[in-house]
Amino acid sequence: MSGAHGMSGSAAGRNKRQLTIVFFLTLAYLVAEVIGGYFTGSLALLADAGHMLTDVAGVGLALLAIRFAEKPATPERTYGYYRFEILAALTNAVVLILISLYILYEAYFRFLNPPKVESTTMLWVASVGLIINLYCMYLLRQGKSESLNMKGAYFEVLSDMLTSIGVIAAGILMLTTGWY
Repeated sequence: MSGAHGMSGSAAGRNKRQLTIVFFLTLAYLVAEVIGGYFTGSLALLADAGHMLTDVAGVGLALLAIRFAEKPATPERTYGYYRFEILAALTNAVVLILISLYILYEAYFRFLNPPKVESTTMLWVASVGLIINLYCMYLLRQGKSESLNMKGAYFEVLSDMLTSIGVIAAGILMLTTGWY
């Protein structure tokens, strides 16, 4: 049994290259969002950067899980380290739920006290984020059906893509109506 695992590797392990590309693209976009949010005064971009930080950590956790899962089985761990992938997927799911609750909490207070934002730059940064997220989803699409770990990473990127659409919609709303 353990020999079969060692030869084929985990499903997430077979998708490690795609996950690594997603990790570095997400990390680069995180830096761009922090810079863009700071210079535009956009709390939406800065909040999304905080969300992106957790996503970078989630994808990093998925990569760490793959590394552990690739270790061979031992007499003490006859199944190897595959359970680490399941724990990483569970952690990613819990983090996504907590982030969603926090975003709802923050949104409530932003409706009560809306900040002034440099909407045009915010739109550009969010549009780049949408393109990056769509590409990352494309990279992870096949692996998401093979592994809980990959599915967790896919849903991290999907939530980023939806957030980018929300930031774009907010930017368009601010530009066309002046309503912040």
